[in-house]
Amino acid sequence: MSNRDSNTGILWFVAGLGIGAAVALLYAPQSGSETREMLMSKAEESREKMKEQARRARENASEWVDRGKEAYTQQKEQLRSAYEAGRQAYKEATTGSEGGV
Repeated sequence: MSNRDSNTGILWFVAGLGIGAAVALLYAPQSGSETREMLMSKAEESREKMKEQARRARENASEWVDRGKEAYTQQKEQLRSAYEAGRQAYKEATTGSEGGV
């Protein structure tokens, strides 16, 4: 199945969900005001859940940024140490060979 066919299938699925929700509201055994009140409370619950998930996502992102900075600093220090060790070894090797000749 091509990507276009799968996108079309997803769109039809979402459209079906919307139509099904509309039909369910039309045939609901509650009055209009009760239905609106129920929808408002569900929307409020969903909004609160989304706010909580967004807060958690920000915390996780902040934690990952901190971990990334820490790993970067460690790698930078290791690279600096390796560079200095190589430089020192080169210096010792070049000064040692001159003294022996």
